[in-house]
Amino acid sequence: MLRAIKKEIRIIGWDDSPFSFHDTSVRLVGVVCRGGTQIDGVLTTEIAKDGLDVTEKIAHAVNASVHKDQLRAIMLDGITFGGFNITDIKALRKKTGLPVIVVIRDKPDMNAIKNSLSKFPDSEERWNLIRKAGKIYEIEIRNRVLEGKRTLYYQKSGLSESECEKIINLTAVNSVVPEPVRMAHIICSGIRKMPREK
Repeated sequence: MLRAIKKEIRIIGWDDSPFSFHDTSVRLVGVVCRGGTQIDGVLTTEIAKDGLDVTEKIAHAVNASVHKDQLRAIMLDGITFGGFNITDIKALRKKTGLPVIVVIRDKPDMNAIKNSLSKFPDSEERWNLIRKAGKIYEIEIRNRVLEGKRTLYYQKSGLSESECEKIINLTAVNSVVPEPVRMAHIICSGIRKMPREK
């Protein structure tokens, strides 16, 4: 639990860059935001496409960062990165000592996800990671940019519902998506792997 949620709370939001069928690794970008108004830093790491190393890689990047002491929460754009490299949000919280908020733009179809996982030989392990993330909550976002209210979904570890919703509303200032994740997504959208020189 956080002692206080200040307007300039430091949060790091993570998203993955575009990748192709032929890629074996995927770049992740973490953006350190001061509330919903300012970027304080950018981190990067690489994970295996469809691997199982995203929890460890994010934890290592966060713990090694010069921003670590000021961070108060980790925000993820979903729990799957680089295909089906699935984050264990409870383990991520334990490894970093920081609470985790998973931002979900659209309510997931769990049956479709389970069917997609069936192609993996360790599908049961991956499905258990998804289930381990816990309940999916719903929140209505209201800000000066949106017309009316918009629905967002989230999962959490280490925070109460009221704390999560206060942080989400505090940082969702330019769209329905909180700024730490939105900024990470924008930066990731501009990343393309350059072809190797011959």
